[in-house]
Amino acid sequence: MKTSRRKFLHKTTRNGLAALSLGGITTDVSNLITGHDAAPAEPSLESMLLKPDHVVRSLPENMVYGYFGADVPSVYKVKDGDVVEIQTVNPSGVSRTNPEEFYAKNQLPVDAHAQEVIAIMKNVKPEPSGIRGHMLTGPVYIEGAQPGDSLEIRILDLTFPAGFGVNSVWPGGGGIPDEVKTRETFVYRYDAKRKVALLKEGVEIPLRPFMGVMALSPPAETGRVSSIPPGFFGGNLDIKHLTKGTTLHLPVSVPGGLFTTGDGHGAQGNGEVSGVAIETAITLTVKFIVHKGKTLKLPRAETPTHFIAVGLDKDLNKAMKNALSEACAFIRDELGFTFNEALSIASTAVDFEVSQVVDQTLGVHAMIPKSIFTNKKFAYWQ
Repeated sequence: MKTSRRKFLHKTTRNGLAALSLGGITTDVSNLITGHDAAPAEPSLESMLLKPDHVVRSLPENMVYGYFGADVPSVYKVKDGDVVEIQTVNPSGVSRTNPEEFYAKNQLPVDAHAQEVIAIMKNVKPEPSGIRGHMLTGPVYIEGAQPGDSLEIRILDLTFPAGFGVNSVWPGGGGIPDEVKTRETFVYRYDAKRKVALLKEGVEIPLRPFMGVMALSPPAETGRVSSIPPGFFGGNLDIKHLTKGTTLHLPVSVPGGLFTTGDGHGAQGNGEVSGVAIETAITLTVKFIVHKGKTLKLPRAETPTHFIAVGLDKDLNKAMKNALSEACAFIRDELGFTFNEALSIASTAVDFEVSQVVDQTLGVHAMIPKSIFTNKKFAYWQ
């Protein structure tokens, strides 16, 4: 089921919460910033027209603490082609035993979103066997998705329900674990008008939100797995290019796919070298499209300007080789070149970037520019 962009932008909402989550969220963020007189940012016309078919709220009953699995009950069921708003939280820096302390210590407002985070931390329990990972929203069951298919996830919007994010460094973590001697947490406050995150005077990070975790369930025989290492089913990919207006393709392994998301990032450098990005709550709006019989080996993505091939492995050298193999396979199979031609194109025009080096399974992604294929026209939904 495919719907034109014009049609889905004018769909009527089935849930009254949509206007609160999309129409007012950008304006509200500026009121949460401390120490800066940022004027409220005006919501875009597109955001005001974008009415989701469903809203999955960030309530304790819709959360799963750190894992994926075919046996995890879905919290919502949607149809192929539906537009879905999924609210997420990111409790980085917030403890389960005293979640209120984080807000008081950092002089942050205990607003409605903070109250949701506090309720989630007090009521959502980790996986009983000891699996640990991110606080996630889902799973969402997509009707019609079956093993052997792939799911196209169009990222229509990403907005902030809170005016700050958190980054941390700690001994034993990140890309140089032995060099970090003390733990420290940094709160980045957002200037919504200028779209930057402020660490301290003279340091401004451009806000470029994306979801660190977008996953389907692994196969049933895999059992439950942690959300920390990414896999062929997606998960903690931490690819910073998956912003508004881009697309992620994931292989479907179980009926309904079971889409789960979280680990929102306000901004991240390639590598995510401290161990985390600017960890932040994000409200994600996506359109799900099922591609019947389109089997994928690994995640693939697309932006208006690039195709993205993904390589994963515990060894960064092998992750690089896997990304190269995937890039060559894509150029050969999808664009109609020989393998040798594809490898030559990859060597002369494709940039290979380290997605992250901190999540047990490491990631490299290949940025394949569309502009070099001058005899081809690439239709894109954006």
